[in-house]
Amino acid sequence: MSQPLTQHFLAQYLESVADFPKPGILFSDISPLLKSHFKESIDAISELFSEEEWSNIDCLVGIESRGFIFASALAYKHNKGFIKVRKPGKLPNVHSSVEYGLEYGTDTLEMQKGDGSRVVLLDDLIATGGSMGAAAELCEKVGYQVVGMACLIDLAALNSFSYNTMQVRSVIQFND
Repeated sequence: MSQPLTQHFLAQYLESVADFPKPGILFSDISPLLKSHFKESIDAISELFSEEEWSNIDCLVGIESRGFIFASALAYKHNKGFIKVRKPGKLPNVHSSVEYGLEYGTDTLEMQKGDGSRVVLLDDLIATGGSMGAAAELCEKVGYQVVGMACLIDLAALNSFSYNTMQVRSVIQFND
């Protein structure tokens, strides 16, 4: 894996897997990190937002599937609600869906009806921003107000993603 732009101590626990899930892709496996430093990972993401910001957040939205890990733990830590963004066919009472492009195809995300809550979107990693952008669009489409976005890892060389001028906050950034 390339040198991180920011030297957060958690970066050393990531494992690089070449040619996964397809040839030419260098996959950042968070499994060793979560096994040995789960609490520290959750705390590091939590620290991306101030106490004042946390007081103005109603729910954490996890993007399937690794986003569920971080959003649910942060919802518990901060006594907030947890909302799922799912792939097709995994959620009852779907209100709306959004299709988006990937580096290697397209995918779709679905959500149930929202209630105006202020939400922060969570995922493990942002590459091009496709799933984060689709999830943000979907949240607003179903009736939530997106007030923040965060992830553990930002592959900064692959994106300059923002949503409504809002940047994704991240613990570890890789520049190539």
